[in-house]
Amino acid sequence: MHIRRGFTEFMEDLVRQLREFAKERDWDQFHSPKNLAMALIAEAAEVIEHFQWVTEDQSYNLPADQLAEVALELADIQIYLIRLADKLGIDIAEATKKKMAINEIKYPVEKAKGTNKKYTKL
Repeated sequence: MHIRRGFTEFMEDLVRQLREFAKERDWDQFHSPKNLAMALIAEAAEVIEHFQWVTEDQSYNLPADQLAEVALELADIQIYLIRLADKLGIDIAEATKKKMAINEIKYPVEKAKGTNKKYTKL
């Protein structure tokens, strides 16, 4: 029987796991906020490579092997994002909730529905 845990508990476990992984390898010396931010962007660029030169339709229908590669790149991004937030003392789950509340105000449904305009242009 599996008990579904909340997102916060999942994130706390993941943060602990990533801390331990880095500690065991003595990588904290390399995991400064600057280095983690740079690694995060490098991994994001690796995701972009999979979508470069494909059509919109093709981007939704990647071959299975390529989709598996994208999944691993997204995991790398998540790892670096969590490590960066942890190093800066940011609760990324709470920061995300706060940002979504801000976005609700900036992009009210009645003005933003069906448009890609920035909130300053609505």
